[in-house]
Amino acid sequence: MKTFPKPLSAREERECLERMKEGDQEARRLLIEHNMRLVAHVIKKYQYTDYEMEDLLSVGTIGLIKAVNTFNMDRGSRLATYAAKCVENEILMLLRAHKKYSKEVSLYDPIGVDKDGEAVSLVDVIETESTDALENLILSQDIRELCRAFQTCLKPAEQQVIQMRYGLFGSREYTQREIAGVLGISRSYVSRIEKKAVEKLRRGMECVV
Repeated sequence: MKTFPKPLSAREERECLERMKEGDQEARRLLIEHNMRLVAHVIKKYQYTDYEMEDLLSVGTIGLIKAVNTFNMDRGSRLATYAAKCVENEILMLLRAHKKYSKEVSLYDPIGVDKDGEAVSLVDVIETESTDALENLILSQDIRELCRAFQTCLKPAEQQVIQMRYGLFGSREYTQREIAGVLGISRSYVSRIEKKAVEKLRRGMECVV
């Protein structure tokens, strides 16, 4: 499998999406190119079908292009989350259309039922680890963005309170009362700083450096 560029940051992604809305085709190309790693990750779970990985990559890329073309950034989710579903849907349509599943057993043949009485297929079992890995990939992106927001959007006092309150960077977690004692301020003031800082971090996923 070829090597693809790293994912865009949240800020870079939003900038490209905004440019693309204005008709910038270079921005559209960047969004597709920098999400190809996601396509490569999604198709790994289908590597034991009768399709070559390059074929799956091509079909997955179609799903990614559809995702880029139809994504609405105003809904609040990241493109990667939406694109992963579009890529997978495109692969599943291919498999269902041609009925070429792995070996002798179809990945989508029911093999039993779950505790709610719903049919469970082989692919449901196989997908669990890969889905977790995909979620971890998206989580890792969010963590990097959160760290960037922590460094660029919070004042030193806010950074200190958040670091102590949530045990960041290897430190232990402190109660608001303990933080108040260390900093020599009231607990209610610590609470106000924490609340304001958390809101900044929430908005700071799009914070301009």
